[in-house]
Amino acid sequence: MKKLSRSVTLSIAVCMVFVLLAACGSNNETPSSAEKPGEGAANAESAKLRIVWWGSQARHDATKMVLDLYTKNNPGITFEPDFSGFDSYWDKLATQSAAKNAPDIIQMDAQYFNEYAARNQLADLSSGINVNDLDPNLLSAGKYQDKLFAIPIGSNPFGIVYNKAAIEKMGFGAPGDNWTWDELFQLARDIQPKLEKGKYALRDFTVDGEVYEMYQLSKGKGPLSTPDGKLNVDEATWLEWCKLFAELRAEGVVPPAEISVSEKKYDPQLDLLLNGKVLIKQSYASDYPSWESVQPGVFGLAKAPRSSQAGGYIKPAMYWAISANSDHIEQSKKFIDFFINDKEAADILGVTRGVPVSTQILDYLQPKLNDAAKAQLGLINATKADANPFTVGPKGFGIFIVDFNKVGAEVIFDRITPEQAYQDIVRHWEADIK
Repeated sequence: MKKLSRSVTLSIAVCMVFVLLAACGSNNETPSSAEKPGEGAANAESAKLRIVWWGSQARHDATKMVLDLYTKNNPGITFEPDFSGFDSYWDKLATQSAAKNAPDIIQMDAQYFNEYAARNQLADLSSGINVNDLDPNLLSAGKYQDKLFAIPIGSNPFGIVYNKAAIEKMGFGAPGDNWTWDELFQLARDIQPKLEKGKYALRDFTVDGEVYEMYQLSKGKGPLSTPDGKLNVDEATWLEWCKLFAELRAEGVVPPAEISVSEKKYDPQLDLLLNGKVLIKQSYASDYPSWESVQPGVFGLAKAPRSSQAGGYIKPAMYWAISANSDHIEQSKKFIDFFINDKEAADILGVTRGVPVSTQILDYLQPKLNDAAKAQLGLINATKADANPFTVGPKGFGIFIVDFNKVGAEVIFDRITPEQAYQDIVRHWEADIK
């Protein structure tokens, strides 16, 4: 092979230098790295997180403000929010989850938690989120087979909400912390003659399995399901419950069936409390800001009535969970950590999802709480004294409660007897719990 001439060799060397300089120049002239040093690391944190929740307008507005705050503090993270009413929420989430297209961050409820965890549809949250200040009892309600799959974001007793302004105007006092079911039914009977036609003192709880559970607990019969996942609807107590409300329907103290089944929670036109059709109904503490935001100063909260024992319990208001199929699990964890532990976020959220679960955040917020928030905290403190243990139902329990309520509707329309209804409840359990 012939040697290359000196001039050719020099030309090749010069060309190589220019190629290297061009390559270096190309890298150095990338606008993002030239103008914003270190943005390469930030880009690794960039993501658009899909997030879903249910609830009232007050909850929607507060949540969207927190999303905006998080994006302001973390410019690489944006959100695609979606929110709806409780019933339609679960239908849509079930479809998305089956298609492995669930949102990154999911507001989860105790009724459905085991179902999603058992199907491996939720990411393991055992690390990456600071839960040191959370009540261990609430935190344990987000565990499935000893792994943490959901973070509770509110403390939530179940009780009674009532139109305090209207009831006090009639000369009746507020319920005490130790009132009984008999006192509730008598109060409703005393109120009814003072109401105009088309108004009713009490909602018909035959169509609400959660309220029935409070009654069964107060009778010492336990929750609707045992801790090991077996059906525990006591037949005699159920028949007694149906008889009580059949009498109240006959007396006109609760609405007729067609009104009872028309209710749509939080809707000012269709929610029976908000549209004035009834004065007393069920409520979780976390629901209270929804009533208060529509008609400030009108409503009051009362502890669950008792019989031989207390009927109330405290559960997580709801949880944040992350889809197991999310491409942004770590980014989603960081947002949840911020949501439950950041003071600026807490100022925005207040008690729109129940009383905060972090003891530090609750201590920080307590001096700032308005009357509605104080009412929620009061219900928690009253319930805590003798609360029943909270039992997360087995996989399929959320579907069972929907079916339980449908069976109750059949009863109030007189399509089936309470005895037939009990048999239907057993059949639904066998079909729904898998």
